[in-house]
Amino acid sequence: MSAPSAVTDQDRLDPPPVDDDGDGDGGDDGGSGGWWAASPPWAKVVVAAGLALLLVAVGVIGGIALGRSTAESYGPAEGSIDVGFLQDMTVHHGQAVEMAVWARNNTADPQVRQIAFDIESTQTAQVGRMEGWLTLWGRPLSPPAGQYMAWMGMPTATMPGMASPEDLARLRAATGRELDVVFLQLMLRHHQGGLPMMQAGAADASVPAVRALAQSMVASQSAESATMTQMLAERGTTPLPAPADPHAGMHGTHGG
Repeated sequence: MSAPSAVTDQDRLDPPPVDDDGDGDGGDDGGSGGWWAASPPWAKVVVAAGLALLLVAVGVIGGIALGRSTAESYGPAEGSIDVGFLQDMTVHHGQAVEMAVWARNNTADPQVRQIAFDIESTQTAQVGRMEGWLTLWGRPLSPPAGQYMAWMGMPTATMPGMASPEDLARLRAATGRELDVVFLQLMLRHHQGGLPMMQAGAADASVPAVRALAQSMVASQSAESATMTQMLAERGTTPLPAPADPHAGMHGTHGG
């Protein structure tokens, strides 16, 4: 009877030798099973962990690259009616909110405080939606300098109805009834100036949600304009001259 072969614990754990060089001798490492089998356990753990981290890193880098490559083509293009309307109206709303916050904080008239609060809350929420869409599409939140209303075929440095720095200084310096009147006059003109842009967005934007938002702006600001006109009459004064309609003679430019 032949003597039993000595089998060590390491032999039970290691895989059979691998003939790396094809000469049938089990490789040139003395039959150890190759570099993987000959590696200590701690080295195998390190290699496996490193490979897993490498795969994760590749996935992350690939995801970022894919996101960047698709973001540029996702949603309406830069210069489109949708993007231009949202960019311009975000800026337009920003000034309305600024004036409304000042009036709400400084008036003693409950009616003025209420309409200022309504304008502030409504337009702040709308700005959030518009900036959210622009960010999702990878578009700037405002148009290039001097290019307001370019999407309507009439680029300008100042949108209709916007209060001038002098107007804003007059609002901040006013008190009492004068504050209320200046606020109502400036905000009414602000609404009137933005109306043609909102109408164009409601008629010609390609994204249904943008058209719906523009139409809701038309409805809410038309109602607020009627209320402010009445409030001015009740306070014995009249509105400022309305801004010129930028669409005058150009109604075929944007299709509306």
